[in-house]
Amino acid sequence: MAIALFILAGFLVGGVIQLVKSGATKFSIGLVGALAALATAGGVLWSLP
Repeated sequence: MAIALFILAGFLVGGVIQLVKSGATKFSIGLVGALAALATAGGVLWSLP
């Protein structure tokens, strides 16, 4: 499950990069960035023993 969360986080970080390049609103960039951070934190916490 941790690997799936890290893959999801990678897709979301890529989405943040594309949103910044396209000049999206700061709210949408922040929202997707927060979801990426949550997915990364979930992957780290899931991989702990």
